[in-house]
Amino acid sequence: MVTTRIPTTPFSDQRPGTSGLRKKVTVFRQPRYVENFIQSIFDTVEGAAGATLVIGGDGRFFNDSVIQTAIKMAAANGFGRVLVGQKGLLSTPAASCVIRKHKAIGGLVLSASHNPGGPDGDFGIKFNMSHGGPAPESFTEAVFKRASAITEYRIADEPDIDLSRIGQVKVGDMTVEVIDPVADYAELMERLIDFDKIAALFRSGFRMRFDALNAITGPYAKAILEGRLGAPAGTVVNGEPKPDFGGHHPDPNPVHAHDLMELMHGPDAPDFGAASDGDGDRNMIVAPGLFVTPSDSLAILTSYAHLAPGYAKGLAGVARSMPTSRAADRVAAKLGISCFETPTGWKFFANLLDAGLITLCGEESAGTGSNHIREKDGLWAVLLWLNILAVLEKPADRIVREHWAAFGRDYYTRHDYEELETAPANALMDTLRAKLPTLPGQRFAGLTVQACDDFAYTDPVDGSVTPKQGIRILFKEDARAVFRLSGTGTSGATLRVYLERFEPSASRHDLPTAEVLAPVVQAANEIADIAGRTGRDKPSVVT
Repeated sequence: MVTTRIPTTPFSDQRPGTSGLRKKVTVFRQPRYVENFIQSIFDTVEGAAGATLVIGGDGRFFNDSVIQTAIKMAAANGFGRVLVGQKGLLSTPAASCVIRKHKAIGGLVLSASHNPGGPDGDFGIKFNMSHGGPAPESFTEAVFKRASAITEYRIADEPDIDLSRIGQVKVGDMTVEVIDPVADYAELMERLIDFDKIAALFRSGFRMRFDALNAITGPYAKAILEGRLGAPAGTVVNGEPKPDFGGHHPDPNPVHAHDLMELMHGPDAPDFGAASDGDGDRNMIVAPGLFVTPSDSLAILTSYAHLAPGYAKGLAGVARSMPTSRAADRVAAKLGISCFETPTGWKFFANLLDAGLITLCGEESAGTGSNHIREKDGLWAVLLWLNILAVLEKPADRIVREHWAAFGRDYYTRHDYEELETAPANALMDTLRAKLPTLPGQRFAGLTVQACDDFAYTDPVDGSVTPKQGIRILFKEDARAVFRLSGTGTSGATLRVYLERFEPSASRHDLPTAEVLAPVVQAANEIADIAGRTGRDKPSVVT
């Protein structure tokens, strides 16, 4: 093998975020850009010599090219073995599964999650550690420091390999094993979920629709739902991963999965509807005539997880991201288990999972997971829901309404103001922080501010402190508004405003969400002066 050392100079914008490095495809296609970042990762990984590395992605545009580059660079940097999904495909949860099962040192996950794809879309590279979860900030900061001073990268002068054929090949001294991207993941699901119960449910005439949004979970859902569980052909739609996701936005929410929403609210709705996102780590659950918010979904899964074999012994605890509604807290209190409130970002859950403090976790942005891997897992959440439906033998909408009757309903919505100019968005947050001491006791839109803060998290495992994770406004009327700037986009800034109000009375559980939350929306807009500071009189997306 001939290893070539290529001189290079740093790029100034290669600081990874909570989900790795995400940029427009046009940025990644700059000469040396991909190579610089991957070399910086490899220079930061300890013990790479002879180790196993996992590589895979969600099939978006530029995935194939970057995988070939990563394989040749892994060989030049002394890795002993690379496991890569057939056709370069691995969902993010499957990558975590493969890393853990095969005791890899980590993995390169090529994805921009739920962001659009195609030549003008988004791309991303992140490194997952040996436990299968995203790299912590200490690692990503070390990568950025290395990328800021890089002078060369190493790559093997070898031809591209055929990623379409399962089997082993050599790239220099390194073994590359092209693996079935579904097999290890499906095997794990079969240990956690009662496949026999779900298969019987489908045999009884149960109908569902799974919309893969032309993204990575198509092959997984077809293999498991239609293959192993016997769901009728056609249960999975938009099941072929496409480089541009068929021109659609692969984000499983009521706005972007509108076809599924129309079907589930129509006269011939199936018994259950679900969708997943670009890289397979998010999920959307829809009962006939009823969208199940991710917050409610986490709470219901927490209530009934013990019905699945993998969780029959009960839960150690549950965790939710701070912007997620407090529905799971109420379930945890009834079960007598701990409930942790963390910043947004799966790495915070990983610490709790590794320490055995929690079993389930979730975020309001449609991410739900458990201790089976160290990533959120969209298809797993769907399978756990199916397990619960099969055991309880109740319609999905009835399960949701019974949950509300038992625990009360947390009305919830999120307003996204996308692609704001960064400076005004930061100024809005800074001004809001400055006025926090004066807000308690003030009334807005008929609501009284009881307390407010800028959320800071102290990790109960390692004691680390993460400040400025979102501004919380709590009202005496058992309502809440949360403001934060998102780090998952690739251009400008996105202001996310999370709004919720608790309603204990079952007689008020069928009111329109917009009606219940109207005072909270008005109060949030008045407090932050969103229209005045952003120039927007309404959000870009409401979910």
